Amino acid sequence: MSHSKKLSVINSTAPFQQEFEPVIKALITNLRAAAGGSIHSIYLFGSVARREAIPGKSNLDVTIITKVALTPQQQTTLNTIKWRFKRQFPQITDISFNVGDTQEVLDLEFIFSWGFWLKHCCVCIFGDDLATRFGTFEPSWEIAKNMNMDVEQWHTTYRKKIISATAVQDQIEPQIKLAKKILRSCYSLVMHRDKGWYDSPVECGEKFLEYYPDKALQIERMNILLQGRRIPKRSVIALFDEFGRWVIDEFERIERKIG
Repeated sequence: MSHSKKLSVINSTAPFQQEFEPVIKALITNLRAAAGGSIHSIYLFGSVARREAIPGKSNLDVTIITKVALTPQQQTTLNTIKWRFKRQFPQITDISFNVGDTQEVLDLEFIFSWGFWLKHCCVCIFGDDLATRFGTFEPSWEIAKNMNMDVEQWHTTYRKKIISATAVQDQIEPQIKLAKKILRSCYSLVMHRDKGWYDSPVECGEKFLEYYPDKALQIERMNILLQGRRIPKRSVIALFDEFGRWVIDEFERIERKIG
């Protein structure tokens, strides 16, 4: 594969899936009412943005770029919107908000994080599309580590949620999220060699195995956790601790090598 390959961008002109149109319209209306003066632009990412969402099984993933920092009251309103949307729209299982500000987004220091994120992972649904400020990116270690080198933080956070879960669903939700993160992080370990970009956790695991075939059992186990199966908590933690720690250490090893 060519080392000069440009990464693809999501088609921003294609209509969204009909089932999710009402949710998107309501989202824009609610966010503008809650923090309109503070919002610069709103974006979707994930399966809804790619027009691949499954009604009743997919999240609505949202990036908000602000002109000024949100007030505590506005942040509380975002949580209220999350709570209300989960109950009002059965076609989504959850809604997540990722918030940044224009100054940081346009800072050259963050071009491999925010620049890549908006250009290749998001679709603008309101406001001035900051993705137009960036050219298309090529696969690189800089992008890979900026996107997923926070896997250790995710491991710590979601491990605690799994441990503290008292109901099955309270365990399964963080279990799925952490499995997704680890599988995507696996692909980040090989992105600079494979010269591509994948969002599907399953595809990420498959491509990773082309470079680390000895990790087939671990990837199989991550895929089982990804399916949301009910597995004893102790076993789930053991799987995440073993393979998650390896992924974290491998990131550090490659960073020392490439820098």
